[in-house]
Amino acid sequence: MAHVLLVGNGAREHAIAEAILRSKRSPRLYSFMKTNNPGIASLSEAVRLGRYDEPEAVVAFAREMNIDITVIGPEEPLGHGVVDALAAAGISAVGPTRSLARLETSKSFTRNLLKKYGIPGNPRFRNFHSPDGIEAFLDELDGIVLKPDGLTGGKGVMVEGDHFQTHGEAMDLCLDILKSHPGVTVEEKLEGEEFSLQCFCDGQTVVATPPVQDHKRRFVDDRGPNTGGMGSYSAADHLLPFLDAAAVAEGLSITRSVAEAIRRETGVPYKGIMYGGFMITRSGVKLIEYNARFGDPEAMNILPLLRTDFLDICRAVIDGSLDTLEIVFEKMATVCKYIVPKSYGLPPNHPEVVSESSRIEIGETPGARLYYSSIDQRPDGLYMTSSRAVGMVGIADNLAEAERIAEAAVGAIRGPVDHRPDIGTEPLLRKRVLHMKMLKAEPI
Repeated sequence: MAHVLLVGNGAREHAIAEAILRSKRSPRLYSFMKTNNPGIASLSEAVRLGRYDEPEAVVAFAREMNIDITVIGPEEPLGHGVVDALAAAGISAVGPTRSLARLETSKSFTRNLLKKYGIPGNPRFRNFHSPDGIEAFLDELDGIVLKPDGLTGGKGVMVEGDHFQTHGEAMDLCLDILKSHPGVTVEEKLEGEEFSLQCFCDGQTVVATPPVQDHKRRFVDDRGPNTGGMGSYSAADHLLPFLDAAAVAEGLSITRSVAEAIRRETGVPYKGIMYGGFMITRSGVKLIEYNARFGDPEAMNILPLLRTDFLDICRAVIDGSLDTLEIVFEKMATVCKYIVPKSYGLPPNHPEVVSESSRIEIGETPGARLYYSSIDQRPDGLYMTSSRAVGMVGIADNLAEAERIAEAAVGAIRGPVDHRPDIGTEPLLRKRVLHMKMLKAEPI
């Protein structure tokens, strides 16, 4: 009976916990969390609350619980070297070391890696550690994207037309970024449709999971500020309405090349999740960024479909034997919709922003999966914090039915909540398809 430690406290980790406990090996689950997630706690033999920037606390809990395998959920503990500390204590982990996690924690590292090893997918870009040369490079670009170097919780990217309008404003933002980050990456703005391709990697073999499309914008029809993700969907054919098998293969090829490049660059095999955020454009697939862990919400789309034993995959990642394992996902469609406070993603001075968390009640959600995110469980019930609260996932033979299940589940929550009702709906999917047809000048 394996003793498995899960590090993380979000809805992504709730989905991982569920996948771990489906194992035929009857594992015992232990969880180290920054804040108490009631869904994860209910599945765990024991819980330890602590900080992700204190690797020694994770190691101490792992030793106390006689942990065999550790699964790291979020990026924060990876960036603080939790995997390094576990390895030094002789405890195996699914997740890259701090140096390899630079794939996510340093935008400049990843862009330079692709450039050095001749891997396709980079847009035009330059990394800056001082203001020198920024203004001249901004003038070379028609559209601009700014990325701070370092972790930003998925909310640090700033795009021309959304976050700023002029090159002068872009320059001011670069100066602000350099005050709090070691560098800023300036890139050309791409046009196309984004997709997430989450892959298992054992250092040699890279295996893709079904592609997913996330929705970062706060409001219906992709309006409003960027968020950590308001929801996502995947299709039963393991493609997407605007995405064919060739584009998925292109994204997987880039990821395989990156896995080999990072091994050559560091001398250490990458063991964990390589999650590429890609954009399919008129000129092919481009890399937006890499994450060194599952996506949130995208993990909730693919892990419930996994039919291969998740613990077997974890062991294969650690042992370097993914090539001997057949990884199978059900041919089903999924739609995830996040329940959020009405104030989520809004500026502090917005009239809907409240200082106190809000109580919610969850009714019957037939057919839907429920994953807790930022929820505070008190004696008198569940309270939302200021962040995403609950992910509702519908799973069905087709997207229309999966969306119906997810939307019905959202309707079972009572309280001052909001969500994006358009995620997974036919009008929004049709908009994505038409966008790509126009970009590629194909008949509509």
